[in-house]
Amino acid sequence: MGMADIVPGVSGGTIALVTGIYNELVSSIAKLDKAAFHLLFKFKFQELFIHMNAKFLIPLAVGIFSAIIIMSKVMHFFMHEFPVYTWSLFFGLIIASVIFVSKQIPSLKSFKSISFLAIGTIIGYAVVSLIPVSTPDTLPMIFLSGSIAICAMILPGISGSFILLIFGKYLTITSALKNPFADGSLLMIIVFSFGCLIGLILFSKFLNYLLTHFYGPTMAVLTGFMIGSLKKIWPWKNIVDQTIIRGKVHVLEEQAFIPSEFSTQVALALLFMILGFILIFAVERLGQKIPSK
Repeated sequence: MGMADIVPGVSGGTIALVTGIYNELVSSIAKLDKAAFHLLFKFKFQELFIHMNAKFLIPLAVGIFSAIIIMSKVMHFFMHEFPVYTWSLFFGLIIASVIFVSKQIPSLKSFKSISFLAIGTIIGYAVVSLIPVSTPDTLPMIFLSGSIAICAMILPGISGSFILLIFGKYLTITSALKNPFADGSLLMIIVFSFGCLIGLILFSKFLNYLLTHFYGPTMAVLTGFMIGSLKKIWPWKNIVDQTIIRGKVHVLEEQAFIPSEFSTQVALALLFMILGFILIFAVERLGQKIPSK
């Protein structure tokens, strides 16, 4: 999940779905409720540990942040030096993920499931096609950006950093984080963090409710998100608009195209797609061999 979150346009939520931990992830986050805060303020840490399913969340968080710290430079190197091959690998990963996750949709061939799958695909495609806008750097907008971006990070196919770019808040937030003691930065960080916390609590509860009571339609929509996000992950793209933030290029708008000639690059890209495709099913096979607790 940490490695996926590094790549713009790829969501850690997709990896959570493929590895079979998505439901537990959402339900565990949803337990950050009134009871959890009550246990915290009563200093009942053991009960809080059990209530929050910390045995699951702590190793997961350590894994995510470790991957972000250790692999960020590696992933950025491949994204910069070998973009077509890197995107091809992820494209194969997502295609296989769609096939894998779609197996979890009850009555996949029914009109109801196909309809929700189509709705998710349209929404996912629309989100990754949005053109960034300019919004005021007011505290309410900072709060709103945080609450929406954090929701995107647990949705498959939608990147939280990409949402910040759409809202025009990526530079604002990263600048505040880089210089927390600059004028107004600390307040901005607090408001943004509070927005993330509120958004995460409310959205996880909403998503957990949907997975509990409407599992089939919800899984169909989530699978659709991944299908729609394939537009963002397609390897061959022409950059229409981009911006440079602290020396790093961030693509704002791009146009996909199909190579007109079969070349060595195309052949290698297809090979990486196949590799990514196989990798997902290899992970699934490995998971089946691990004994349940």
